[in-house]
Amino acid sequence: MSRRLLIVEDDQETRDFIAKGFGEEGYVVEVASDGREGLYHATDGGFDAVVLDRMLPGLDGLSLIKSMRAAGLKTPVLMLTAMSAVDERVKGLRAGADDYLVKPFSFQELHARIEALLRRPQESEEIPTLACRDLEMDLMTRKVTRGGREIALTPREFQILEFFLRRKNRVVSRTMLLEGVWDYHFDPNTNVVDVHISKLRRQLDEDGADPLIETVRGAGYMVSDG
Repeated sequence: MSRRLLIVEDDQETRDFIAKGFGEEGYVVEVASDGREGLYHATDGGFDAVVLDRMLPGLDGLSLIKSMRAAGLKTPVLMLTAMSAVDERVKGLRAGADDYLVKPFSFQELHARIEALLRRPQESEEIPTLACRDLEMDLMTRKVTRGGREIALTPREFQILEFFLRRKNRVVSRTMLLEGVWDYHFDPNTNVVDVHISKLRRQLDEDGADPLIETVRGAGYMVSDG
């Protein structure tokens, strides 16, 4: 069965170059020339991989891939960019890209990278429940309980707790929280993290329960099994 590839690229010469190359390799290729059209095709599903330009009219590449991941799409995405700065590549990978290629590039390398992505084992279905000790978080209903007691959390508190539970038994720094939960580069001296953690702790540790979020001096915080 032929592989299906979506190419989202606003430069016609580049788009045609990629489409021709993969077509000759036996791929079934569909193209989009702007971000909104690309998102429409991507969310329609059925693609084995996506080649996505970083700078697009209508909806930029980072926003497009974030929308894909928010919709639960795990389709491998290779992002193309004319920006070679490390910070730009990091932004793309954190947004959900699986690989990154800087323009100009050879088709041979692009083809090899797509083939490598397609050889990766498919991710297993996401576990709908996260847990630590006597705390459970249902990702579908967004219900959180501890020792059978339901805890009402704000959307931001839910995000912070989910971030911790997905990194259980690992130190989480303030910078990781700022970038992973708020998606912004705050002044490192801001106390926004400490304020939210303090409030979340009061919610989680009622009735004399053992503290769930531990402070790791000089490093950040940790949620652990014991």
